Amino acid sequence: MTNDVLITVTGTNPVINSDVPDPDIIRVGDTYYMATTTMFLMPGCDILRSYDLIHWEFLTHAYAKLGDEATQQLAEHGRNAYGRGMWAPSLRYHDGLFSIVFVANDTHRTYVLEATDPAGPWSKRVIEGFYHDNSVLYDDDGRVYIVYGNMQLHLTEMEPDLSRPKQGGLDRIIAEDNPRAGLGYEGCHIYKHNGRYYVWTCHFPPNHRKTEACLVSETLDGEFTAREILDDDLGFHGLGVAQGGMVDTPSGDWYAFMMHDRGALGRALTIMPMRFDDDGFPVLGDNGRVPRTVSVTGVSAERAKHTYAPLNGSDDFRYIADADNNVASTDLHPYWQFNHNPNRAAWSLSEHSGWLTIRPDHVVPNINYAHNTLTQRTVGPRCAAEVTLEASDLRVGDVAGLAAMQGYYRFVAVTRTADGLQLTVRVKPYREGSVFGDGNWDSAAVETASAILHSSRVRLRAVYDFTDMADTVTFFYQPIEDVDAGNGTTRHADNTFDVTSYDCSSRSWQQLGDTYRLYYTLDYFTGCRIGLFAYATAQIGGEARFADFRFIEPQDLHVKP
Repeated sequence: MTNDVLITVTGTNPVINSDVPDPDIIRVGDTYYMATTTMFLMPGCDILRSYDLIHWEFLTHAYAKLGDEATQQLAEHGRNAYGRGMWAPSLRYHDGLFSIVFVANDTHRTYVLEATDPAGPWSKRVIEGFYHDNSVLYDDDGRVYIVYGNMQLHLTEMEPDLSRPKQGGLDRIIAEDNPRAGLGYEGCHIYKHNGRYYVWTCHFPPNHRKTEACLVSETLDGEFTAREILDDDLGFHGLGVAQGGMVDTPSGDWYAFMMHDRGALGRALTIMPMRFDDDGFPVLGDNGRVPRTVSVTGVSAERAKHTYAPLNGSDDFRYIADADNNVASTDLHPYWQFNHNPNRAAWSLSEHSGWLTIRPDHVVPNINYAHNTLTQRTVGPRCAAEVTLEASDLRVGDVAGLAAMQGYYRFVAVTRTADGLQLTVRVKPYREGSVFGDGNWDSAAVETASAILHSSRVRLRAVYDFTDMADTVTFFYQPIEDVDAGNGTTRHADNTFDVTSYDCSSRSWQQLGDTYRLYYTLDYFTGCRIGLFAYATAQIGGEARFADFRFIEPQDLHVKP
């Protein structure tokens, strides 16, 4: 943009107050791109775009699915990709090609995604070796390196196409963390700047919170000197800001990006200014502290006019089907992701206009194994989700509703019993002191509240509160009177359904159950997500339909329901 005026844009940390773990950010021209971990969620490998490092929007998902392994499919009882799948992407741009390198901890492979346009399409291939939390460096002499590891940091020269380690190339350990550390060096980001090599890495010093260190060397085969460059929690319960790297603006200023543990919300994105000290080491934020307010310089005034698409959103579930009357998972608004690979035959957005239909396709013990659960991130400090559920075609034992999706899940749902439809709130009981959860995927949820439902259609609401690490969810409902004397739905001859206009604001919500605590545990390893789900505990053949999904932003939750 020739002769464009450069301005300063100001924001508040965390700039994305939502779960965007393991961010890697690059700049190409005046545009920033970020890749973030998506684990078991499909489509996966989120690519976000920004023109100012403060505001972000979805650009694409780099793959529709990672593979067809049983763990990715929820196809075999007891096998899943929770807490694993796609981890810690390394995003780079070199010689006109965008690349993303990451490992999947269920398939035990390293993948490379490549595209000439960051919006896609992206190709995918597997390379030789397994490189945990890796970062790629394209050096000035055309040689390519990858740094990776946990506790021990390895530096390995690769073939130019990243296909395998280069025979006879550099292969060494550049650092080893204190064996008493709570978590060894990991989450690497490698750069070259002004002739020096920088490796950023997070770790837990003994008896201390998570911090960020930087290792600096004049050569790749020389000694790397380590220094603590960030030790801060943004005043948030001792949870450290760490695991990130650096990026420059078009005008040459530098900024660091880090993720910040925010309890059950997940890991949020922070941005801070940085400079280089006289000895070359980065100095972050306000002398090593993350500023609450951050200003980014060198932003194009024209680009600053850009309207960013929301990272969360409502949905009327009206999509244009293809020639086969299908809507693909990649056709949905990008804030939606399925829990594992969806089963194409068991969900639809085209059978009934304005409705998401989910048909339980196998009998399971709980929501962990529910195919086709549709999710999106929650947002801090508070947010809410609402949806209309049509339950007339549930079979006995079916459960369908609205969830707070984490290892210790909580949900409000409708279930059909032998006596009819019933509202239910169910939770997975918390086991004190286990950061990995209870290790039992099969344990049945405990019902904590219930109510008889006299109509087959109901409006469900979940309010998620992460304020000052409150980490809670509260559930509400509003019965909707039957539309006709039959099953509560106007069914037409072509088997379509009416979505009746329903003004929820004119009715009082009824709370069901208590306010329930949420927990960030490493069995799921994700922040709390909103989930629309249906599963069968006794027989298949039923279906649930969802309409009029509404995401409620934090600023719209100033009045209690």
